[in-house]
Amino acid sequence: MSEKLFVKVGDVVLKSPIILASGTCNMGRELSEIYDLSILGGLSSKGLTIKPRVGNEGVRVAECECGMLNSVGLQNPGVDHFIKEDLGYMNTLDTGVIVNVAGHCFEDYIDIVNKLNPYADMIDALEVNLSCPNVKAGCMSIGSDPEQIKAIVSELRKLTDLPLWIKLTPNVTDIKQTALAAQEGGADAVVLINTLLGMKIDIKTRRPVLRNNTGGYSGPAVKPVAIRMVAECSQVLDIPIIGCGGISSAEDVIEFMIAGASAVEIGTANLVVPESPKFITEELEAWCKDNDTSLESLTATLQLW
Repeated sequence: MSEKLFVKVGDVVLKSPIILASGTCNMGRELSEIYDLSILGGLSSKGLTIKPRVGNEGVRVAECECGMLNSVGLQNPGVDHFIKEDLGYMNTLDTGVIVNVAGHCFEDYIDIVNKLNPYADMIDALEVNLSCPNVKAGCMSIGSDPEQIKAIVSELRKLTDLPLWIKLTPNVTDIKQTALAAQEGGADAVVLINTLLGMKIDIKTRRPVLRNNTGGYSGPAVKPVAIRMVAECSQVLDIPIIGCGGISSAEDVIEFMIAGASAVEIGTANLVVPESPKFITEELEAWCKDNDTSLESLTATLQLW
């Protein structure tokens, strides 16, 4: 792999800017049977809660124009099972190990980080999900309030030396304010953006397609919104940004990096074409060679009118 693909997110060095987004790759076992995940910059685990969750009932995924809605509801085996059965496996993949942390209250986040902290040497970063739109309460409400964001990040900062990447919701009036709150609390990076809140209706039954009524909208249609938010936050933050939202090509990755991202996450594209991160990596290698430049040099080079 070309060193021109290497990037840094704070003190974390990644072999590539491409990270597999939480919830779209489980813990990596299934995708590792399709291609070598060591070509990636990292893999973000399924969102972990204190206790196992079976997720939401009924229909949880719906295809939409230019994307999809999901309301899985943070189905996961719980942090204890993850530590026992999955963390070691993720360390065999020779890629960055990002552990996604979710919760319904401050105490949940604190308890999970305390459980993970003894295994810090096996973890490259904690991705703290303050933005999940498909559970009925909890991280969504925390993630829309700058004061709560600053408070929870400050508490987690006291507990661990691991890099804290704070995943923020786009469903707010001003993304800059929530991003700045994360920075003020001691975050090492922010992840922008999580899914947009959406709904799809079955016109025959006149009910929402998703049993949870609403869900997170992702895919190519959200990319312009994500690019705008990354660019806005890049103008005011002193910490790195991991960009995500609708990435399905090398050109998309480059666009996010120019807007201000140091790395990116790919989610929906994994579900449509599981090998898409591999193809995008190959395209990025070719682009760097053709343009005789590194990807890292692209970050925050946007020139506004």
